[in-house]
Amino acid sequence: MNSWHHKHILTLENFSKEDFKIVIELAHKFNSLNSFEIENLPSLKGSLITSLFFEPSTRTKNSFELAAKRLSADFLSFHPSSSSLSKGETCLDTARTYCSMGSSILIIRHSLNNIPFEIAKNLDSLGLKTSVLNAGDGFHSHPSQGLLDLYTLTKFFSPTNLDPNILLKKTILIIGDILHSRVARSNIWSLSAFGANIVLCGPKTLIPDEFANFLSSKHQDEIEDPIRDRGKITISRSLEQSIKNADAVITLRLQKERMKTNLLNSVKSYSDDYCLTTQKLDLCDKEIPVLHPGPINREVEISSQIVDSYSNCLINDQVANGVPVRMALLYLLSTVNLGFRAI
Repeated sequence: MNSWHHKHILTLENFSKEDFKIVIELAHKFNSLNSFEIENLPSLKGSLITSLFFEPSTRTKNSFELAAKRLSADFLSFHPSSSSLSKGETCLDTARTYCSMGSSILIIRHSLNNIPFEIAKNLDSLGLKTSVLNAGDGFHSHPSQGLLDLYTLTKFFSPTNLDPNILLKKTILIIGDILHSRVARSNIWSLSAFGANIVLCGPKTLIPDEFANFLSSKHQDEIEDPIRDRGKITISRSLEQSIKNADAVITLRLQKERMKTNLLNSVKSYSDDYCLTTQKLDLCDKEIPVLHPGPINREVEISSQIVDSYSNCLINDQVANGVPVRMALLYLLSTVNLGFRAI
């Protein structure tokens, strides 16, 4: 764990295999401790962690809060509706305010791309030690979701020794609104790092052909990819065809609030073609795991029958795994600024 070197966690495109493994192993350790109903750990006692969620959230926000409390950190939760934003204060000034209160970590979620990056750069320029953890920015990045999905699939395929290399050559099918999905982008970075091949399935309006080159395109600050041999990306327009060879499926929410133009003929036509149903799952000759980051639009992206009855539906596992993964991230960031503390 002494090799951890990230002051901020803003994206997964600069994560090495070792970085991913550190998070997964530490999350699994926290998960094991919680399974024995041990009281809150003293690891971050005396630390102040603040969530700055400028965008609504249920799972991510509450998961981070629970993670912080299980590590005995003090936790402040920012509410835009009752803040000085209504008086004209900027997001940056809001962040600086919480730094002045002693926050060691700011967990930031925003509807616009790159806001957490800009805040992190500004805090660094001021010489502040505060770390920024991106909890989702626009349709750019959602690192903790990408990590918890990696952890969830690793646990499924390698339950005894928890080795993410088990994903090598596996085909992970991601269905739906890739264009507006920060989750999909983070999943591509995390899963391809261990050699998983990604199939993006959906209509051309939601998955432009250019996504086939996503991994080789220039991204945030032109970060050099630390991983040489990633899995490949292919694009499919047919769910019936692509599901036949899938080893796992991640289906995504239609993010209509981010669509600036009408990208679908109708929700019904989308559902007919791309809603994951038991009939479509039956086209695969094995019982594959099914994930969804939530919130779920039943019968649009995924059928209620799968959510409620399919044995390998891992949606609840994703929610549960979010807490130890986020505990790991908070702990690791605290080691950068505060030095190591007992787990």
